[in-house]
Formats: sequence, structure tokens, C-alpha cells
Amino acid sequence: MEKIRIAVQKSGRLNQDSLKILKDCGISIENGKDQLKASARNFPLEVFYLRNGDIPQYLRDGVVDIAIIGENVLVEKGADIDFTDRLGFSKCKVSLAVPKGVAYNSVTDFEGKRIATSYPNTVKNYLAEKGVSAELHIINGSVEIAPNIGLADAICDIVSSGSTLFKNNLKEVEIMFTSEAVLAVSPKISDARRAILEKIRFRIQSVLQAREAKYVLLNAPNEKLDTILKLLPGMRSPTVLPLAEEGWSSVHTVLQKDRFWEMIDELKQAGAEGILVCPIEKMVL
Repeated sequence: MEKIRIAVQKSGRLNQDSLKILKDCGISIENGKDQLKASARNFPLEVFYLRNGDIPQYLRDGVVDIAIIGENVLVEKGADIDFTDRLGFSKCKVSLAVPKGVAYNSVTDFEGKRIATSYPNTVKNYLAEKGVSAELHIINGSVEIAPNIGLADAICDIVSSGSTLFKNNLKEVEIMFTSEAVLAVSPKISDARRAILEKIRFRIQSVLQAREAKYVLLNAPNEKLDTILKLLPGMRSPTVLPLAEEGWSSVHTVLQKDRFWEMIDELKQAGAEGILVCPIEKMVL
């Protein structure tokens, strides 16, 4: 039986979240310790555990069909490789930073400066667009130490919380772009495997939609029902069921997380009672 081959990071911040989203999609991986390749028990899929920086070339060569990879890695090493979906985790920024005591006005301040980075192509292209020329020092590993030891005037690196910059007496001055995990696709994927890919994408989208929503049940007096229903969104429209107690109804709906607490406050003010909030495992539209 035809199987699709997916690459995930062997170790690091992407590994666990990548395996979790596959698990949430109902795909069970036979994941033995230190394996480089594993098969799914209940889906036509093989997982390849690879070094993050090597994944773009494996996609380009068609050794793997798809990959869960940081967009920042694609920008640096796989600009020719397309992705189909943003996956909502491993979010970060790719930024330029300088020592805290250095005054900063604009990106032109990097003219002629030395920049330490693991992302030379990203920095080179970004500065070229701004008409700025700088000297790049390529470092594989922790670049934050470079200004402190006199190796560079500035750094380019991924920034999540900013704590690493703070600890190394650096400040973020330019955000080149934001990044998150994406589902990248090999240009050599076959039609048969692309059909499997579409099944995976359907499951992933259902999982991601569910992560951004909550299932809400509430009780409402019938005389306030119209007011409450006008406040509520829903996948199509809220469900309304009569309660055993006369004059009351139960309302069921889905709320998006980004407006959740605001909506709950409005519902309470409109007369809703007994509000119950439940997580959603999957949401198929």
C-alpha cells in the first residue's frame, strides 16, 4: 500500500508538537526510542526523524513527501519549497538585535556592521531589500554571545520570549518576519501521495479549528432568549432546546477563544445562567 513520508524534527522544540498534532489527527506512530524512521499503525504514513536544517533538501530531493518545519528554516534553506498550512505552534520572530547600550535609529544603522547569525541568506536578502550592506559571520549555535566577545556588532536569531536576549544584554531592534510551524510539500510528491496529503490536511484543519474554539452551553429565560441569541455566533446557528423547567431554554454554541471572555461577560449581562464551557477535540466544518 502506498504510504506518504513525513519528516519531523529529530529533537528540539518542534518535535513534540509535531508528534502531538499527528496524534490529535488520530494517527498512531510506532515510536521507539532513537528510531530514525517509524510507521503509523492506522494510517498510510511513515515518519522520518531528521535534523531540522536537513529537511528542506530531503523535500527538494523527494526523499520525503511532506514535512512539519519552521517557516524560518524554509525561508533560509528552502525558499523554493511551498507549504500548504500554517500549524499554529512554535511561533517566533526572526529578528536583528544589538547591545542594549547601543543607540538605534533605523535599519541603515547596520551599514558596514558585523552581524552574527545562523540565518545568512535571510539576513542578506532582508538587508539587500533595504539597500544595506553588512558583514555576516555565520555561527551554528548560540549567536547571542558574539557581541559580548567582540566577534560582531549585532546578531540575527529567532526570538520567542526574548529572555535569551535579555540575559545577554541585547535588545531586539528589527523584526524581519514572524514564523511558525508549517506543513511543507516536496515538489516531487506523486499524485497518489498527494491524495493522502489531502486527507492529512483535512484532519489537521479540523484539529486546528477545534483548538481555537470552545463549546458553550448555557441556560436562558425565554423572555431574554432573543437578546442572548443575537449575541451568539455558531457553526451555523446556536442550538436551542427546552428545559424541563417551564420558561427556560438550553442554548448550545461554539465561541472563538480570542473573544471568549468578552462574550461570556456579555451573555451574563443579558441574563444567561449556568454557563458550561467544554473543550472541543475536533471540529469538522
